[in-house]
Amino acid sequence: MAPGLVRAILEEGFEPEIGVCRGPGDAAVAKAAGAAYLEIGCAAELRPLESDEDVAARLEAIRTCGLPCRRANGFLPGSLKATGPDADHDAVLAYAKVAFERAASVGMTAITFGSSGSRSLASGFDRREAELQFTALLARMAGPAEEAGVVVCVEPLRKQETNFINRVSEAARIVGAIDHPNIRITADIYHMLVEDEGADAIRKAGGLVHHVHIAEEDGRRAPGTGGEDFREYLRALKDVGYEGLISIECGWRDFGVEAAGAVGALQEQIARV
Repeated sequence: MAPGLVRAILEEGFEPEIGVCRGPGDAAVAKAAGAAYLEIGCAAELRPLESDEDVAARLEAIRTCGLPCRRANGFLPGSLKATGPDADHDAVLAYAKVAFERAASVGMTAITFGSSGSRSLASGFDRREAELQFTALLARMAGPAEEAGVVVCVEPLRKQETNFINRVSEAARIVGAIDHPNIRITADIYHMLVEDEGADAIRKAGGLVHHVHIAEEDGRRAPGTGGEDFREYLRALKDVGYEGLISIECGWRDFGVEAAGAVGALQEQIARV
């Protein structure tokens, strides 16, 4: 990245760190590409359903992989239902508490709650009832999350992935009602693009946005692949004083080849906001 662009970022005060959604085994490649951190899978890497003894070596590998693992996604398995007639909040909370403790133990401070299989509505289930269920679950999560120093970030997902909470504005209504600093939002710019949700949704959500995912709309490719211009959304983040992280969450065709270009392309757009 050109020195002039770096100076521009510093002078404007908008300099979110960029990470990539990859496993600990890709830490060296990610670091060489300029990524500041990794975002890993909660269920896949922290394995809250397994015993402490069985995951001890895995957690140590996460801690020592060479790049901080500061975020997680893939929170709940589909078998743990957050909504619907089979919702089991006690089981979800037991799982979440283990996830939070393990996240904290590896230096992670936020987990994105996408988990379409867990939260999607069963056919015919009342949407208002589901919203009440989901709000109650998040409210119960807030305390254990705070104790562990972890923020749970609700992620709106495109309609192709879930029929419940597709827009930042919907998440903001629920998260705002809970009004707890450890329950916040992940604004995924890819999903916003697919859902045709403009950047003003970020401005309206303001400080409720705690984390950001990004990928190009066409094919969910890495930034720079097709020249997608994210600056409208980046400018909205700047306008609300966003000081969080931005994770590239995309379909990599060849991570080793594409990673540096993706990080660089995003840095250049940030510098031009």
